[in-house]
Formats: sequence, C-alpha cells, structure tokens
Amino acid sequence: MTRTSRPLAVFDLDNTLAGTAHRQRFLERSPRDWKAFFAAAPHDPPLAEGVALCREAAEECEVVYLTGRPERCRRDTVDWLAAQELPAGTVHMRRDRDFRPARVTKLEILRRLGRDREIRMLVDDDELVCDAAEKAGFTVVRARWAAASEALKDAQEKEGRT
Repeated sequence: MTRTSRPLAVFDLDNTLAGTAHRQRFLERSPRDWKAFFAAAPHDPPLAEGVALCREAAEECEVVYLTGRPERCRRDTVDWLAAQELPAGTVHMRRDRDFRPARVTKLEILRRLGRDREIRMLVDDDELVCDAAEKAGFTVVRARWAAASEALKDAQEKEGRT
C-alpha cells in the first residue's frame, strides 16, 4: 500500500492533544489577550489520551493536524508536535485574519481533504465542530478528556480565534 492510499486520521490540537488550561486565564479577561494566549501554547502539556490515540491511529492512517490556531503560530505548533514525538503530518491552520467559527473553517478543510482520501476519523473537542462533521458524514471521536472551557468555547464559536 502506498502512503497516499492510506486513510487520514485528523487531529485537533487544543484540548485534544495539548492541554490549554494553563493559558485559559488570557481568555477569561476583557478584552481577551490573544497574543498571550497563543504565546503560552509552547508550554502546553500533552494530553495522554489524545497522544495515545494519535500514535495508535498512525499505525494504519496518515495523521493530519487540523487546528483553529492562526497561521502565525505555525513554528511553535510544529515544534510542539515534534517535542511530543507525535507522528509527522501536515498541519492545517487558520489564516491569520480568518475569524469564521471553527465549525465552518474545519469542515471546509475536511471536505477538501476528503475529496481525494478516505478520512477514517476526526478527533476534536469542540462539540459544534464534531456535530457539523458528523452531519457532513465524517466519523468523529469526541475528545472529552480535557476540562471544558466556556471562554475557549465562546472564542471558537463567536470570535473564530482558535
């Protein structure tokens, strides 16, 4: 089997693979401090359940990372993935000035990826993203192993920031 024929396993980052609890405080103030929120991302602890699932999926699938983090965070994100010894994979990020809800931006990318490849699963913590992906026919694993943050949920949906 060639690499391009392998199905895709698509993983979110924040609160799926990376614990963001230590930086939630930047979203709980008004105005939200997005610069500090993203600057703290390199210090995210890995989430054992997500990391294990990602490594397991890589045995049969090509891993792809799909995050609502803005493109300007690419270097920190790629470095974090490497430091956690997660499987190599393409990282899809939000354009820097794209503030549409994550359920819109991520579904757009999923559909594009799914044109040429089987998507075995999407693993994400955002319930609205999961709902939209399931409605579109994708298999979803809901990452419920991190503590939910209302501030992050609100930011993902209303501000399109992550």
